[in-house]
Amino acid sequence: MHIGANMRDLVVFGIERLEKENVAYGDVRLCERKSEVINVKNGAVEAIKSSESRGYGIRIFDEGMGFASSADMSKKGMKETIKRALKIAKASSKVSVKVDLEEIDIHEDKYTTPYKIDPFEVGLEEKLDYLMDVDERMDIDERIKVRQCNFKAWKTFKEFASTEGARIEQDLIMTGGGLGVNVSDGKDTQKRSYPNSFGGDYNSKGFEFFKSFDLIEYAEKTAKEGVDLLDAKQCPKGKKDLILDTNQLILQVHESCGHPTELDRALGTEASYAGTSFLTPDKLGELRYGSDIVNIVSDATAEGGLGTFGYDDEGVKAKKVDLVKDGMFVGYQASREGAAKIGVEPSGNMRADGWQNLPLVRMTNINLEPGDWSRDEIIEETQDGILLNGIKSWSIDDKRLNFQFGTEVGYIVENGEVTELIKNPTYTGITPEFWSNCDAIAGEEDWKLHGVPNCGKGEPPQTMQVGHGCAPARFVDIRVGVGKW
Repeated sequence: MHIGANMRDLVVFGIERLEKENVAYGDVRLCERKSEVINVKNGAVEAIKSSESRGYGIRIFDEGMGFASSADMSKKGMKETIKRALKIAKASSKVSVKVDLEEIDIHEDKYTTPYKIDPFEVGLEEKLDYLMDVDERMDIDERIKVRQCNFKAWKTFKEFASTEGARIEQDLIMTGGGLGVNVSDGKDTQKRSYPNSFGGDYNSKGFEFFKSFDLIEYAEKTAKEGVDLLDAKQCPKGKKDLILDTNQLILQVHESCGHPTELDRALGTEASYAGTSFLTPDKLGELRYGSDIVNIVSDATAEGGLGTFGYDDEGVKAKKVDLVKDGMFVGYQASREGAAKIGVEPSGNMRADGWQNLPLVRMTNINLEPGDWSRDEIIEETQDGILLNGIKSWSIDDKRLNFQFGTEVGYIVENGEVTELIKNPTYTGITPEFWSNCDAIAGEEDWKLHGVPNCGKGEPPQTMQVGHGCAPARFVDIRVGVGKW
């Protein structure tokens, strides 16, 4: 999927029109997107969906800010869209102050996702046969009421140009999927998923990433553990040392670091969808967010990450930015506008989920950097703890401080050994206290980069694909279970 010469000419035409209008700043972002979704449920094809869209968005910063978009790929359509953006900018200037943009390096460049197998070149029949085989291998017990497996892929081509001289082309691919079961014995209901819940795992790679899950091998194992949960003991309540596997720790990073370090939340300009942030600008460089071993970054250059690309939707080159360094809060995910307000560098986090939407500050790959332990060593050095795996539920307040999370499964850890499966595990905490209780992080051999394909933000809401890398980590004296402690 590539934009032809006539489409590039349309982008150039749009920039020339913006220059004739003498706007302080303007950009054109033309986007084509293709997606495919295949869902299999209980031995039948539940859904096969494919979609394509193409259009462009015009952003103007002058006395005010204006944005307009259109799927009319003619020069007449471009003219009309620019007119609408100009009218909106003029109207906004009457109710808001003039917007300043932080200066950036201007690029003319191309970027393509590295991949081996184009997922859209793999036949539908091959994908379906594979998923049906996976489904059959999960059918091991009558208490399994729902079996599900799925495949998803996206391909996006972007052409970005600005009145500052930027000219950037990007060809992006994302692929993933997974499996899961819902089980019930009439008295209790449980679920188990692989490689994670809510659709599995995703990456900026080709079909080879989906095949690397080896769903065939893990189908029966995952189904059996789902059934075993029915007879498992309930999660104990009290204070325990908590070991989070990577597929749960990514949610902890996402909710308690990723969202609160978005500068628009910290400035209060993003509030009505999932709240603001306790990490206000007065705390930058001053607040202890976690223990000395906690280092968290925003890294759009991480190989294979779902939040990996060449440039964001403002033309800022992908980069790695420190958010938490040696436990201290040191950085934001910032747009050019937000960066200018507080005097920091833009982080390259501005993205829109389609041509029709305005770019917002969005996570790229928000990663917890590896430590110097191994997963096995953490378990061996834990005397009274719980190992948690698989996202199940989450709740966090509108400033990203107080939270409660639940996982699909837990395992009792006693005297350095994993001894027993438990169900309905939950834990609760306050963000800075929780991260300050992190006393062990596994190293690079256990570090994994996961993908989250459904991060919501904005009004109207936009859905973005983001990544989180981490290794298993331990948090001491954490409240677990439901009830009075």
